[in-house]
Amino acid sequence: MTLTDKNDILNRGVEEIIVRKEFIERMDSQIPLRLKMGFDPSAPDIHIGHAVGLRKLRQLQEIGHKVVLIVGDWTAQIGDPSGRSQTRKMLSAEEVRTNAETYLQQFFLIVDKDKTEIRWQTEWFGDFNLTNVIELTSKFTVAQILARDDFAKRFNQNQPVSITELLYPLLQGYDSVAINSDVEFGGTDQKFNLLVGRELQQMNGMDRQQCFIMPLLPGTDGIQKMSKSLGNYIGVAEPNTEIYGKVMSIPDNLIMPYFEYLTDVPTVELNEISQALTSGTYSPMDAKKRVAHNLVTQYHGKESANKAQEFFEKTVQNKETPDNIDTFHISTPENDSGSILKLSALLVDSGLVLSAGEARRLIKQGAVKLDGETLKHNVFATELSPGILKVGRRKYLKLI
Repeated sequence: MTLTDKNDILNRGVEEIIVRKEFIERMDSQIPLRLKMGFDPSAPDIHIGHAVGLRKLRQLQEIGHKVVLIVGDWTAQIGDPSGRSQTRKMLSAEEVRTNAETYLQQFFLIVDKDKTEIRWQTEWFGDFNLTNVIELTSKFTVAQILARDDFAKRFNQNQPVSITELLYPLLQGYDSVAINSDVEFGGTDQKFNLLVGRELQQMNGMDRQQCFIMPLLPGTDGIQKMSKSLGNYIGVAEPNTEIYGKVMSIPDNLIMPYFEYLTDVPTVELNEISQALTSGTYSPMDAKKRVAHNLVTQYHGKESANKAQEFFEKTVQNKETPDNIDTFHISTPENDSGSILKLSALLVDSGLVLSAGEARRLIKQGAVKLDGETLKHNVFATELSPGILKVGRRKYLKLI
């Protein structure tokens, strides 16, 4: 089920539409709109913060409009610091291509692939020469570019802003010219870039695109926007138990935004849920369970959602050890080089964590336990006894 009600499309999970009246007129016309959304494959995975905008694209696809997805394989090698206080790492072409392949697979968990046109920036930037760059930069002043909040803050604080970063809004804006965008979608941190695209289109004698701006989804900490670098994210491709468990960990004030931005629960019913939460007739625990079940169903299916809920209730609510957990032989804890594994390496090799750094952090925080006893040090695996290893609240491993 996808929300296709006009009122929901225009208001639910929407921060601002520039220009709203013009967008409504074009949406209501019988001419399919070209809906632009670009992404820089600076990381391989999509989280549910991205899903706010992707769901909006899907809603508009359902009523006949066309999504044009731009893979920023060129600008990703430059880096856009939108909403950041420092320059983003520049990536190699190979890193960008690898990230993009994974990103696209996850993108189509939400957006209809058959109604999407995929474009790579290198189609038009691959042959860009110095003359083209100078011509593009001549259309804007330094003062105009420094009006972007993150640039202005860093400049005023005497923090470095590279010339390549100043080019980024122009390059993203040129994408709108290259693909003849009718509407561009982005979060509030992208507003400046979207407006640059609108201006460049007008300078090139084209109709100006509308700018569809979505709110930034707070992460699981309830404070900062969702980000992999901050560790407060929920990935759409994460295991069902991880998605479910992470949703259950969000603060109560995020329940309604998550319902509104990430589910198709009818708006009338959302109003009832909000009132029930306020009056105390509906518990936050039950509300979170519904959101968690809904999200897992979207990305993994209903049966998987049922299993994730059963796992949560058994391991977190009832504090039981789950059945059928993976095993790891500690009698031969060696890696390919023949050296004895430390606990942090064991956690990585068994798939419980993604990196040794994350493993060491969890050990230091006291989040790794063996048969209920906290492992306070990064010991060698040979010092461990057989038993049930628990990492955080939802991950288990049987040591044998």
